[in-house]
Amino acid sequence: MAGLAVQDDMFSPASGQCIYKASLPVLLRSIIFSIHSQNAHQGTHSLKSHPISVTINTFQVAVTSLLLSTACAIPYPPSVAVSSPLTDIPGSVFAVKKPNGGNFMPGDHPKATRTTSADSATVGELNRRQKGERVQNGNLANYNVDYIHDGNGNGVDSYTMYWGSGSISDGWPDKSRWVSFENMFNNYKNQMFQSCGWQNPSQPNNSGPEVGAIWDGIQKAAAASGVDHRLILAVMMQESHGCVRAPTTNYGVRNPGLMQDHNGHGTCNDNGWVQTPCPSSTIYEMISEGTAGTDSGDGLANCINQADRGDVSAFYRAARIYNSGSISDTGALQNGIATHCYASDIAK
Repeated sequence: MAGLAVQDDMFSPASGQCIYKASLPVLLRSIIFSIHSQNAHQGTHSLKSHPISVTINTFQVAVTSLLLSTACAIPYPPSVAVSSPLTDIPGSVFAVKKPNGGNFMPGDHPKATRTTSADSATVGELNRRQKGERVQNGNLANYNVDYIHDGNGNGVDSYTMYWGSGSISDGWPDKSRWVSFENMFNNYKNQMFQSCGWQNPSQPNNSGPEVGAIWDGIQKAAAASGVDHRLILAVMMQESHGCVRAPTTNYGVRNPGLMQDHNGHGTCNDNGWVQTPCPSSTIYEMISEGTAGTDSGDGLANCINQADRGDVSAFYRAARIYNSGSISDTGALQNGIATHCYASDIAK
């Protein structure tokens, strides 16, 4: 699972219920990004189980070590050294996508074309092709991506299941309790370096430059859309555990890449056609499509706009919308279709 505030719970694909575990990696000190992610951001995504906090419970990997470095200029963040997991890596961490479980929003996207390092679209072309969504509420938009120490502590290795509307009054974490982007990224780095190996079939794990491209892509997408870079990171981890070769699923709607977005183009694993290394431009494309939208589906920016709130609950509601396409009439983020604990996982 992914989490802004750090905690962890899991989704059981067999029972459709969230299984709460005593502790998992943490992201945001008390951010509760537990967005119930069984598969469906806007309908149902695919590789989630708890990306961000993912079964990280199996190895409290880098919950306290986010990028000690600040940059993205180098091939990858300076503190990229990978330490061994504290426990064995689980044999399987991804929930199996249910039949007919996908993004159900209308899709009119043409068949995606493969990109290579030689002919991949430029960032300018990608921006023209995508919707270019931006967060409309100035109180929620965050374009200051250079401020990477924008949080509270390193996160706590524990899990809290949040219930209700996503509001502080319902016990959800205020943004002041979120972990910084740098710490959050460091906490997830070990997962990023190992998550492709968890695929079935196993794929080549991310390289240092590919992890660096993820950092750069998130920063660039955040600066263009106003979506908080921590939310982008949390959703990415929830959807794919940060594997640049995450498989593309299609149960009526194509969900490709790092963000398992709605009918997107960007992917380095399309129907068995795998790219190694994954081009930096494609990594950015995957992140940008999930953040700013595609030509047939909303990204996180519009999900925040649709959340119809001006406080921190907008982020948790947006996560739920990204996962299932809507929020239950009850207003409770654990109700409705798709992954019931998706928003909570994001906030954790």
